[in-house]
Amino acid sequence: MTNTPSNPLQVVVIARDQSERVQQTWKQLHAGLRARPAIHVVGALTAEETAHEQIEADMALVIGGDGAILRACRSFGARQIPVLGLNQGRLGFLADIPTDEIEEGLDDIEQGKYKIVHHIMFECELHRRDGTSVRHIGLNETSILSAGSLAMIDVELAIDGQHVTTYSGDGLIISTPVGSTAHSLSAGGPILRQDLEAFVVTPICPHTLTVRPLVDRADVEYELTAPHAPEGVTLVIDGQIREPFRPGDRAVIRRAPFQFQLVRLTSHSYYGTLHRKLGWDGQPRYRRGRAAESDSSTPQSSE
Repeated sequence: MTNTPSNPLQVVVIARDQSERVQQTWKQLHAGLRARPAIHVVGALTAEETAHEQIEADMALVIGGDGAILRACRSFGARQIPVLGLNQGRLGFLADIPTDEIEEGLDDIEQGKYKIVHHIMFECELHRRDGTSVRHIGLNETSILSAGSLAMIDVELAIDGQHVTTYSGDGLIISTPVGSTAHSLSAGGPILRQDLEAFVVTPICPHTLTVRPLVDRADVEYELTAPHAPEGVTLVIDGQIREPFRPGDRAVIRRAPFQFQLVRLTSHSYYGTLHRKLGWDGQPRYRRGRAAESDSSTPQSSE
């Protein structure tokens, strides 16, 4: 549906990063949005305000990188609203509209040339050995890391109450499809299409080389324990929330009852993003010139 001045799109802008590039982008964006009667800014969060809980909006424009989007969707809690990411970070799988394409992107938003893609989120309940518990929600992953312990750790995994195995190494990651291109990928995990409903279990530097990443359903519970965890082992949510993880603690990860809503322009290609962000250039680019001539003069095998 095309937005009109009589029926403008209600947006909240989130620019909490105080870096010069993010705040400068917000200033430029603010001026540009005033000239767009089909888009109405109902609020702007430029620090650690939580006033968005009272803001009714059709869409959130998040200026920053993927980290800014992770913080934004967690702050929305159960009241998720569609998010459009304006990339001011380094990589940007979620915030993939670069600064020089913001105006064109807003043109598409005004004209309704976008879709909203739903992605699973998770909730992680940390049950401490003293009987207390804390709950966090996230979009990318839950990790148990050896961290400050500087030692190999054993992490036990159970899925829906059934023991799977004990992973010995530097830690273990339970990732959503969105998070499969984050920490899990760097640890050797597979890339999952972002709208799949599944989780990835990825060991970090496993002691047993036959241990490999596991993909399983999103409608089951994952329970992590580390009975012999030394001091310093840490439970990490989305790379941003850290909780000490001790012997007797349990982390239970399950699909959240709400979903992250990502705005994708109709011109967006998921595989194009992977190609661009991960440098998938196909065949290697061979050198030309003298080096190539020298290589061609090398005797070749007749096999």
